[in-house]
Amino acid sequence: MKYDDRPLRRSPSTQRNKRHAILIHGGVKSYLVGPRAWLCGLVLLLGVAACSRESLREFFAGYTPHERYERALLAAGLDQTALGSDWLAAASTALESAVEISSPYREESYLDPRKAMATAYRVSARRGQRIEATFESEPDTSYQVFIDLFFLSERPGATPRRIASADSLERKLDYLARRDGDYLIRIQPELLRGGRYSITVVVGPSLQFPVSGRDATAIGSWYGDRRDAGRRRHEGLDIFARRGTPVLAAADGVVRSTRNNRLGGNVIWLRDRFGQTHYYAHLDSQVVRGGQQVTAGDTIGFVGNTGNARTTPPHLHFGLYSSGSFDPYPALQQLPTTPASFSGVSSLIGGLARVTRDGARIRALPTTRSTTLAELPRHAPLRVEAGTGAWYRVLTPDGTVGYVAASLTEPADSPIRSTLVAEGALLLTEPAATAVAVGVVAAGSEVPVLGAYEEFLFVQVPGGKVGWLASY
Repeated sequence: MKYDDRPLRRSPSTQRNKRHAILIHGGVKSYLVGPRAWLCGLVLLLGVAACSRESLREFFAGYTPHERYERALLAAGLDQTALGSDWLAAASTALESAVEISSPYREESYLDPRKAMATAYRVSARRGQRIEATFESEPDTSYQVFIDLFFLSERPGATPRRIASADSLERKLDYLARRDGDYLIRIQPELLRGGRYSITVVVGPSLQFPVSGRDATAIGSWYGDRRDAGRRRHEGLDIFARRGTPVLAAADGVVRSTRNNRLGGNVIWLRDRFGQTHYYAHLDSQVVRGGQQVTAGDTIGFVGNTGNARTTPPHLHFGLYSSGSFDPYPALQQLPTTPASFSGVSSLIGGLARVTRDGARIRALPTTRSTTLAELPRHAPLRVEAGTGAWYRVLTPDGTVGYVAASLTEPADSPIRSTLVAEGALLLTEPAATAVAVGVVAAGSEVPVLGAYEEFLFVQVPGGKVGWLASY
């Protein structure tokens, strides 16, 4: 774990990178949303003969906001700078080291404006559920943030596939899951921007329950139940209610048709804004007609037992279709939507804490029921990367990323003791003999100790620099 707080050096190459960075912060942002003059120059640089609105539109066509920013970096040659290449690399690295979360989840974290950073979160969703991710920043709310959603295939060696992107200034992503599985939400700010932020991720229903006054407890038959001695399966949900109970449109959409047939009796087919088709069957009556626009919650018919349901109590058969039928329940299932409020110390995020007792457990998820990844001794220092509920997401001295209860930590800003360096020693970036040296501690120096891990001490030397010393 590298704890490096060195100031930026003003070498000639750094000054050159700084000029490029100013171009990124101003020029590329303008390139994306501002003056056409800079755009025209860039388009000409890429060999586009005429600079018109049409040529610019063609230049951008089919690209996500993140990809457009990437193109700007490449076109300006900024991928050859340390800052630009780090930004491009961070986008890929974040997907490989995504933080596993469960919905609903809210995290307070920090993006260092001096570094090219990106963070990804891994969450599970079922087909028909909505994935909502909302980014909020403070104090600066004006910069671009790229929020991209990827589907993670279970095939060995498969790379995450980008399936949706949010507007870079809107800072909110809303997506209907088309498949069961794991999804990655990646956030990355434009270069030289960042600070404290929060990300909220909620996975929940996309449809309103289609029978007035009822909920999942009224479901008496589920998708996939066997029918006709196993010769077929049930392709929907049976929701039981009194005859005449209003049947509601589960989403905004257009009524495709209303019919009467032998199996479903009085039925309604409705197409929603997601391109899915709803099937409402066994109605006592319909009150809409084909081609009619409806809003979620509108009454479209009434519960009955027409068709082949005459021998069963009144109920609504509700089905969902899109390239075949699929289970409607995840689209209707009511799940928690309010994440726990963060109760830790916000000022610690992006800084250092230390463990206050032996055997403090680092967990895979912010819950005592999750897997223990490590147990740390008292005074082991931690880099606090984020806070959620009563937990910190931390980086341990050996590089483990996990969660520790905030109550088991304290700020690492005051010494636990001091140590005398009898002979000159190297100040290291991490607690390992092979770590990079970032300074020398002169013989006879007495330095404050902020933490300890195995045979190494985490110390602060004159000038404020922190690092590791071997404790001999």
